Amino acid sequence: MFAVAHSGSANGTVTISWLDALASDLALNGRAKALRHGYCVHDGARLFDKQDDKPEFEDIMAAGTIAEEPTRRDFLFVATGAMGAAGAAFAAWPLIDQMSPDATTLAAASAEVDIGNIAEGQVVTVKWRGKPIFISHRTQKEIETARAVPLSELRDPESDESRVQKPEWLIVIGICTHLGCVPLKNDGPYEGGYFCPCHGSVYDASGRIRYGPAPYNLALPPYKFASDTKVTIG
Repeated sequence: MFAVAHSGSANGTVTISWLDALASDLALNGRAKALRHGYCVHDGARLFDKQDDKPEFEDIMAAGTIAEEPTRRDFLFVATGAMGAAGAAFAAWPLIDQMSPDATTLAAASAEVDIGNIAEGQVVTVKWRGKPIFISHRTQKEIETARAVPLSELRDPESDESRVQKPEWLIVIGICTHLGCVPLKNDGPYEGGYFCPCHGSVYDASGRIRYGPAPYNLALPPYKFASDTKVTIG
């Protein structure tokens, strides 16, 4: 099936003189493909283990070949694909950018409050995402009273320490957990507490529910102290 000329050398090397029609695919651009079984390699290297070895056509066809060197067509194919991907990304960018929140929305996501002028014992209301936020500058008496309450007496047990970052500052969302009314500040039977006149829910100076139909304490917004006189909500 092969026509082989045994041009021997000191190391027993033989080379292919020509390939018959059935094995013509083994030659490309004047160079033979390399096969894993050692039947044929580039540039006159060893063809067979022995000069009298003769590979069968089926063996040659089943043998894997070493990949060819990149051609101009390969380069054009990769370049076209890369340009297509870049074009798709460029076309999609306006849609992606449109989905991102604008500066106004980002600004509304947080609120910075100057608390330096809030007097001790005073509660002020600020807006955050359309919700009222109560910021209470608590007195030492209010702090001590809130921390003396046994958790067993609370409907929604939470210690005062777990509800504040600094003892003198209580920051809560001013919405009653019953039906969403806005409670009155510094009102009710507890000093520094909150009272919802709609259905009579009573909260203490830590914003914890003590009486009435509300099932939970006043919720806490996410916040952090940017300095001793500024707090960022959101």
